[in-house]
Amino acid sequence: MLDDVMRIFVALDIDDEIRKKIAAFIAEMRALAPDVRWVAPDSLHVTLKFIGEKPDEVVKQVQERLSTISAMSFDLSLHGCGFFPAANSARVFWVGIESEVGLAKLAGQVEDALVGIGIPKEARAFSPHLTLARAGSGAPGRRKNDRSNKRFVRLHQRLTEIPAPEFGTMSAHEFFLYRSQLSSQGSRYTKIASFALRSAEEQA
Repeated sequence: MLDDVMRIFVALDIDDEIRKKIAAFIAEMRALAPDVRWVAPDSLHVTLKFIGEKPDEVVKQVQERLSTISAMSFDLSLHGCGFFPAANSARVFWVGIESEVGLAKLAGQVEDALVGIGIPKEARAFSPHLTLARAGSGAPGRRKNDRSNKRFVRLHQRLTEIPAPEFGTMSAHEFFLYRSQLSSQGSRYTKIASFALRSAEEQA
């Protein structure tokens, strides 16, 4: 039985081959930043919209609204990496994402679909990335009290010495509503519902 309240978000899954490459990259880099929280490779996803804790009836409304979205499939490439908000005050280590216009368009459609049931739009522009590690809690935007963070120093130095990592290109054919459950072992993500994207053949 589901709890009365669920912590939910909307995201893309990533292909297994890309996941394996990123898992190998994490295994190589983890020792350079042992005091941060690394994301389990099985949990990697591309967030389109974080919604937060909602009661069951709102979760059902979210599913209904997401099911009305009609969007095209698209390709995205994962390569390079960086830090939020900056290398010398980093709280998040991420992998970069490049995509056709379809990714940003889908994120916008998700925002538009959910605002109608009282879920506010994001204040910041959509910035696709894949979070690999966190050195602090909360959203990755710049804060007034951001200060030097030494936990990523060795990792940052190593990244300046090697070529930008390439993890591959994939086609997104569906997106998902996820449930996030927090525990002492970290967050566990479960897919609640899937929503198909239209192929070029279907468009024709």
